[in-house]
Amino acid sequence: MLGFLEKVADYTKEAVSAAKYLVDGLGVTFDHMRRRPVTVQYPYEKLIPSERYRGRIHYEFDKCIACEVCVRVCPINLPVVDWVMNKETKKKELRNYSIDFGACIFCGNCVEYCPTNCLSMTEEYELSAFDRHSLNYDNVALGRLPTSVTSDPSVRPLRELPYLPKGIMDPHELPANQQRAGKLPSQIIKELQAEKSEEEEGNNNSSDMVPNKLNSTNK
Repeated sequence: MLGFLEKVADYTKEAVSAAKYLVDGLGVTFDHMRRRPVTVQYPYEKLIPSERYRGRIHYEFDKCIACEVCVRVCPINLPVVDWVMNKETKKKELRNYSIDFGACIFCGNCVEYCPTNCLSMTEEYELSAFDRHSLNYDNVALGRLPTSVTSDPSVRPLRELPYLPKGIMDPHELPANQQRAGKLPSQIIKELQAEKSEEEEGNNNSSDMVPNKLNSTNK
């Protein structure tokens, strides 16, 4: 009899937990039913990438010194630097530079450690192709100026949800001069610096109070 009651209790607990999970899932569903749909009519409408988006790499041939730092810091040794040594000047002469975006993970290490800043990340993300070999960009393709969503007259740019004003879900109706739901990296850094300065002031005040208490006890 006791074993039967234990089985009934276990079955009841499992039924209650399953019902709870079902209610949680339906709650999320019903919450989205009362929201307005957010649909981007690509390619006529495109979302503006975030400010630190890591897209296609832009390369400046004239600034490159063929130091191969980008090759050493790349996790998969992806950039190919073709150079020859000039015996007269005893300096490297760059012939070709290429990056295969079919294998690139867009980590940004090459851009971060480049000593001459000849590499930079862009907001260009449309790199689809029918042939994967066409994703191997040489110095000419890498030197092409990146396309921008905001500068293209044939495209309607839309902001991402974190950069919309507070309480706005639809990027098509974007009211001006309203507080944004998301924060810029510069704003976050300022807030962290303010919090750090407040903590330092609080620590200084507490350290000043300790000798005052000691002086009062000595008296």
